[in-house]
Amino acid sequence: MDEIDYQRAESIDMSGQLLLSKEYAGRNVLIEIPEPGVWVVRAVTIIPDNERWLHEPEVKRRLEKALVWAMNNPAKESNVDDLDFLSKLAS
Repeated sequence: MDEIDYQRAESIDMSGQLLLSKEYAGRNVLIEIPEPGVWVVRAVTIIPDNERWLHEPEVKRRLEKALVWAMNNPAKESNVDDLDFLSKLAS
């Protein structure tokens, strides 16, 4: 097992809550129970189910590529007539 950098003894209150220091206020945690009486509490970032696809390797690669393109190709004013003409060419 990894070496422990820091340990602190706490008590669970009558409502079943374990209070941690204020530096963890508002954070989400994952509580793992590898065996009875052993809890591992880790800070986590929760990703909503409908956004999980954005973190898949191929999607991340394509998004990063698109962001690089966008940084190298700043937005510029366009002519609506040109856009209409281009859409007819694509048909």
